[in-house]
Amino acid sequence: MAAVTQVAELGSYVEAFRELEQRTIRQPDWLRSMRRDAFARFCDAGFPTTKDEDWRFTNVAAIARGSFAAAAAGNSRLTMEELQPFRIPGAACRLVFVNGHFEPELSDKASCPPAVEAGSLAGALARNPETLNPHLGRYLNTQRDSFCCLNTAFLEDGAYVRIAKGTVVEAPLHLLFVFIGAGEPLMAHPRNLLIAEPDTQVDIVEEHVSLAEGIFFSNVVTELVAQENAVLSHHMIERENREAFHVSTLRIQAARNANVRSHSVLTGGALVRNNIHPVLSGEGAECLINGLFIGDGHQHMDNYMLLEHASPHCSSRQFYNGILDGEAHGVFHGRIIVHKDAQKTDAKQTNRNLLLSDSAQIDTKPQLEIYADDVKCTHGATIGQIDEEALFYLRTRGLKEGSARQLLLFAFAGECLERIAPGAARTYIERIIHQSLPSRVRPFSGGGLEMDRHWEEVG
Repeated sequence: MAAVTQVAELGSYVEAFRELEQRTIRQPDWLRSMRRDAFARFCDAGFPTTKDEDWRFTNVAAIARGSFAAAAAGNSRLTMEELQPFRIPGAACRLVFVNGHFEPELSDKASCPPAVEAGSLAGALARNPETLNPHLGRYLNTQRDSFCCLNTAFLEDGAYVRIAKGTVVEAPLHLLFVFIGAGEPLMAHPRNLLIAEPDTQVDIVEEHVSLAEGIFFSNVVTELVAQENAVLSHHMIERENREAFHVSTLRIQAARNANVRSHSVLTGGALVRNNIHPVLSGEGAECLINGLFIGDGHQHMDNYMLLEHASPHCSSRQFYNGILDGEAHGVFHGRIIVHKDAQKTDAKQTNRNLLLSDSAQIDTKPQLEIYADDVKCTHGATIGQIDEEALFYLRTRGLKEGSARQLLLFAFAGECLERIAPGAARTYIERIIHQSLPSRVRPFSGGGLEMDRHWEEVG
């Protein structure tokens, strides 16, 4: 009876799923079965509520009550000129997705190395689906998250990137997801599969932007596979409009001696949920989770980190900074699980938050679960305002109060920036941070701030 009630409440999703089934009737049985199983689990569980521990600080009722139409492919009205502000100079390639669907005419793969396969997931499934079967959907845990179930059920398009063994890609790969609106609330469920084969090096920038006002529900899943000795940086940028609902999940599978760095910058959206779930499955794997979220007005920004140490001699670092103004609400829930066999684990977790108004709010919950007995793990969180002593010191050196506040705020945001390796991606992200800081304390246009760094904080 409960399942029947859920289906009745989720009628718009049921109809959209039926339409998808008709469009993809010729796809392989394993993919259709995976989608159907995921949709059955979604209908049975429904959307999470604040009674669920992982969602206790975030109410998704606005998404659950909403009626969203599935965004159709082939309706792009964009031009290359309109996408110019989102260009990363020197990028190896740029894949553009409009309302969740690949747009080859707006994409640029001219500088993409031959050893890099980059394009549409839908195209890869049409050409040779069996090459994706060993990885697609094999790492994501749909049992614990309804949004992952929903994404898998509506799996249709997204980015597919494979870096061939031994390849070093000097310039970043840019995955640009653009919302353009259609006069009604839309939803899209992009699914990205990124595979770095052994002994590869690559930077990938995944960016989500809006070029129109309007209500939009973006439910993104990225499966990132870092095979032995791979060195990979994933940069997540979210700056959608203030009516957008954005839920993203980054699932990382790190093999032996892989080094994966996740950098997130979140500035847009009405409700944002940022899930990052690395599993260090191979001995000697390393992972850095580094993020900055900036909110004001009535924005709600929830960051949920679940990091699993599953093998010995692995190390991880988590550094997340939040800046909240107005009546914004931020959440940081960082959970590190050290499994029984993960001896010699070295893990550190830090969350720091600045509140710029009396109405801003932050809920922070650093958490360790340790089942091994030979580990080194620490965690901590701070919440505060701009340091008055530091402000006074700068004013005694001749800076006006406004300029001193600008300097201190950008120094705080710059901690995230300093952990990103120098290059095109970092330069691009620095500009976004400059543009996104609250206007009353926006930094000088002269650039960044040199800061002391420790080895464990550098990506």
